[in-house]
Amino acid sequence: MDENTVAVKVEEISPVKKKLLFDVPWEDVKRERDTIYRNFSRTAKIKGFRKGKIPRKILELHYKKHAEEETVSSLVSRLYWDALKEHDIRAISQPEIEQQGIEEEKDFSFSATVEVEPQIDPQGYLDMTLSKEEQTVTEDEVDGRLEDIRKMFGTLEEVTEDREIRKGDFVTIDFEGFIDGQNPEEMKRNDYFLEIGSNTMVPGFEDQLLGEKVGTIKEIKIIFPENYQINSNVAGKDATFKVTIKNLKEKKLPELDENFVKNFDKYESLDDLKEDVRKSLFEDHKRKTEADMSKKIMDKLLEMNDFDAPSSYVERQIFFMMMEARKRLITTGMDPAMIDQVSASWHDKYKDEATRIVKSSLLLKSIAQKESIDVTDEEFEERLREIARQYSQDYEKIKDSFNEDMKENVRNDILNKKVFDFIESKASVSMIEKEKTSPEEAN
Repeated sequence: MDENTVAVKVEEISPVKKKLLFDVPWEDVKRERDTIYRNFSRTAKIKGFRKGKIPRKILELHYKKHAEEETVSSLVSRLYWDALKEHDIRAISQPEIEQQGIEEEKDFSFSATVEVEPQIDPQGYLDMTLSKEEQTVTEDEVDGRLEDIRKMFGTLEEVTEDREIRKGDFVTIDFEGFIDGQNPEEMKRNDYFLEIGSNTMVPGFEDQLLGEKVGTIKEIKIIFPENYQINSNVAGKDATFKVTIKNLKEKKLPELDENFVKNFDKYESLDDLKEDVRKSLFEDHKRKTEADMSKKIMDKLLEMNDFDAPSSYVERQIFFMMMEARKRLITTGMDPAMIDQVSASWHDKYKDEATRIVKSSLLLKSIAQKESIDVTDEEFEERLREIARQYSQDYEKIKDSFNEDMKENVRNDILNKKVFDFIESKASVSMIEKEKTSPEEAN
């Protein structure tokens, strides 16, 4: 086919969508169709005729519709890809093809609509004014983390004294819930083990058990949150629970002394443990500070750079977010049918966040291109080694287990961090005092 005889026109529907219009001369269509029929002749099986010797009219009688479909498919596929290359269009979605089929002796016209990445000339990323929290570790935070470690080695003991339930206690309860005059099975439990203050139950449920005693039958009234994901049918509704308190236990913690350190092979003294806790907290603060700074930078960038996010990218991101949410609920033991029910509203729920993620990625990518920031092989290898160390895995095994998508995600993470670091290095950054936290918050 003489491709030069095919007329191709490109229309820009939006900054992220282009429409390619094709006008194929009848001679080219006929030539393509003839080729299709010759191929059919070599492979077709028709009683009374040898392969390769079947007359054209007989083939048309049996295969006309199929031949025309094959002709259209072949023309559309080849011309579409050739046009993308010729016009330097980088499609990021499957094409939406519109065509009316072949008409004898008439030119064949079709269109292909595709999404493309927006052309972004990033603005405002140089000379930003930013604030950054000082990375300090307080004694309250160290004490809080040590308390967490003590709890890991605590033992549960039954409370024998006649006392009231308090935060941190563990209770065994029976309960049944009533909503809209109904007593559904999914709101009933026997011998349910609950830590008071763990926020496992609906907000308000655990608080109303504080001050009660074993043997009490308590009526609890709550309102399900409007965004209650576990069961959207009860979201925002009033409910009453009848709760029977059957047992009370408390966690006894070991003393934080030199003897406690014997639980760990890596520490020789309590001071060693405290120093390691302090280092760990500092690294936590460093990661949080970097995340906060990245968010501040991203907020400013998105405010100063307005552009459309390709819907195909957004839909893909929503899909990933929904799959992750589904995995989390599966690990809780939720019934798959219930997950299907509650996930119906997830698409709209995740759309704004997915759009932000897509726009952020495109914006950072455009800055990297403009400033010639890239990821070296050495940086990529070092990041894989960090991942291997983090999960106590062999480096070669980690490297071999990563598919191309996973490797691309690692490279993107490295690139994004380098862009954020570059922007911060060009910004006016003022240090602010870290907000004080209470021992409970530190814990």
